[in-house]
Amino acid sequence: MLMSQKRLEKRFGQSPIFTASTFMTQGGIPPSTNPASLLKEAIHVISCGYEDKTEWGKEIGWIYGSVTEDILTGFKMHARGWISIYCMPPRPCFKGSAPINLSDRLNQVLRWALGSVEILFSRHCPIWYNYGGRLKLLERVAYINTIVYPLTSLPLIAYCVLPANYAGMFFILMFASIFATGILELRWSGVGIEDWWRNEQFWVIGGTSAHLFAVFQGLLKVLAGIDTNFTVTSKANDEDGDFAELYVFKWTSLLIPPTTVLVINLVGMVAGISYAINSGYQSWGPLFGKLFFSIWVILHLYPFLKGLMGKQNRTPTIVIVWSILLASIFSLLWVKIDPFISDTQKAVAMGQCGVNC
Repeated sequence: MLMSQKRLEKRFGQSPIFTASTFMTQGGIPPSTNPASLLKEAIHVISCGYEDKTEWGKEIGWIYGSVTEDILTGFKMHARGWISIYCMPPRPCFKGSAPINLSDRLNQVLRWALGSVEILFSRHCPIWYNYGGRLKLLERVAYINTIVYPLTSLPLIAYCVLPANYAGMFFILMFASIFATGILELRWSGVGIEDWWRNEQFWVIGGTSAHLFAVFQGLLKVLAGIDTNFTVTSKANDEDGDFAELYVFKWTSLLIPPTTVLVINLVGMVAGISYAINSGYQSWGPLFGKLFFSIWVILHLYPFLKGLMGKQNRTPTIVIVWSILLASIFSLLWVKIDPFISDTQKAVAMGQCGVNC
């Protein structure tokens, strides 16, 4: 052996059989090992404290500190020079069960987004980890994208709740670029337009709920050490069969932000139409451009709205109460502040304008 026994223990831990197995050509265990000693060593290796103060625990075992261990595993492997190939056989290699109702699905998305935020604030963040190593530039960009995507919830929620100031050429060009990106995604991915649109809708639903919660929950965990936990209790009953969960609209805090966004946009549309009716035909032109943005948000949240209105007594009352309360507070604050109107315009509107106006 090229390395001393102490060096091996420092690297792989204090298990002679496990250490010996790492030097075997085809893997496996030493042939002289009997079942009793093998079972004893296996229990020792899987114990919680085996990786303590070893390179095995630092570099292989507990490198994570995140619930999305698959991202970190792939990142560490690519950083060490491993390469990936795209494999898509006709028969699926792996199958797994997925949540079949909105509440459980949002909690799953929250878990993934929280894991990405945890990596973003860890020492293994792709933004600064392993420069000078074997990680390629495009690989680094891809991994950065997998950890920063929850942050897109901040501009998304601002877009969904702030009223449109005007509908100019800039926004037309912006939406044209969005549609062009969508067409390219359809062409490259090979999915149908219906699947693409469903994905876009759920991106907005998840962005205004799970991703937003993940950002604040991750900040609380990293900066304050507060580990909040959003859990959902199953309420399925036996009379609906195996798919009882599909028809259950469970209470979760994640339902409040998208419901609030829906209420704000619906109220804004009603208020805008009422204002245009009272102000005359000259107000309808600018209104149509502004209504387009609210309609665009509502179309993305339509599956969520359909789920809310799909069954009587389905939506928890607390979700409706909190959403209406938050929407009312936000609307009143907006009317009071109105940052898109200058102080001079406010003074003129209130009849307090002097000779300097």
